[in-house]
Amino acid sequence: MDKIDEVLTRGVAQVLPDKKGLHDLMAKQKIKLYQGFDPSMPSLHLGNFVGLVKLRQFQKLGHEVIFLVGDFTGMIGDPTDKLATRPKLTREQVLENAKAWKAQASMLLDFEGNNPAKIMFNSEWSDKLSAKDVVEITSNVSYAQLIERDMFQERIKKGTDIRISELLYPIFQGYDCVAMDVDLEIGGNDQLFNMMVGRTLMKAIKGKEKSVLTTKLLVDKEGNKVGKTTGNALFLDSTPEKFYAGVMSFPDETILLGFELLTECPLTGLEEKIKKSPMMEKKRLAFEIVKLLWGEGSAKSAEKDFETTFQEKAPIFDIKVMSGKSLSETVSPYTTLGSISDAKRLIKQNAVDVNNKTVTDPKYKVCVGDEIKVGERTFLKVSK
Repeated sequence: MDKIDEVLTRGVAQVLPDKKGLHDLMAKQKIKLYQGFDPSMPSLHLGNFVGLVKLRQFQKLGHEVIFLVGDFTGMIGDPTDKLATRPKLTREQVLENAKAWKAQASMLLDFEGNNPAKIMFNSEWSDKLSAKDVVEITSNVSYAQLIERDMFQERIKKGTDIRISELLYPIFQGYDCVAMDVDLEIGGNDQLFNMMVGRTLMKAIKGKEKSVLTTKLLVDKEGNKVGKTTGNALFLDSTPEKFYAGVMSFPDETILLGFELLTECPLTGLEEKIKKSPMMEKKRLAFEIVKLLWGEGSAKSAEKDFETTFQEKAPIFDIKVMSGKSLSETVSPYTTLGSISDAKRLIKQNAVDVNNKTVTDPKYKVCVGDEIKVGERTFLKVSK
């Protein structure tokens, strides 16, 4: 597999309109590509990390990479997968959220050097659009195209409002690629609709074919995103120690996908290694991720901290988790095997108490203030 093919394959869900065409273009010239990031919170998260790793791969091949901050579209709010209208954000809130993003993105991208990545804000062109411009742009997309989205259909069934601004969101986001005149847009597989609207606009306005590359999503076997809103949030403003411990709480079934999406490690033979020793490979995954973000020294320190703090099980540890995280996810890093399956086994064997009561449901939702006892020791106390 050549380097271009590897970039277009590893962690990739699909390439549209076709992988071969993009491969051939990259083989003969330097391309311009970007990914947009929605500043709805003050730190980049694990899902953004996946995109940054992919952008990094393209940058290392010499292509022109743009890190786009959606400070204009962020005020609308991406309706993707939302069954209710998102609260509107002000420009000030959006810019405040994105204030530290360049520093965080520079953990993976090079904003200096011979081929520096660029950071751009989509308000640069969207703020300048006149009413006439918006009418001309929106004339290239039909209402039927926009309303067919699953979450809008669900809202219609439930009688929930759909704001006109939400219908316009993919059009404004799609216009970004036209304004920057790019060859390729990258995004998570859940962003395919928005990215394809951009492809439609590019073809209609500039007569140009824009390629779309979607990355796989880091999800558990139930399809829940890992590391953002499902009770195991991981953000790039964290510490190496917390990030390492956070990765150790990943479900076992995501270890292989984690290596594929979040590291630069070879994948050959990895599946067998995981089957043989999931705990060892999960620790290696955590080490490699922290190493990529903070360097090898920090990775070694984080690994040692995890082993001495969690695996040796000192009597009581204060931990911080999102309210609503399942008991099995919370307990898993501190079990002998460091896995959710091991945590579930202990819970079902009546070996785990919460607030002095035995809990046998692995899906029990943990709350701030809970004291969790495993075996003969209370070693977890959930704090704010």
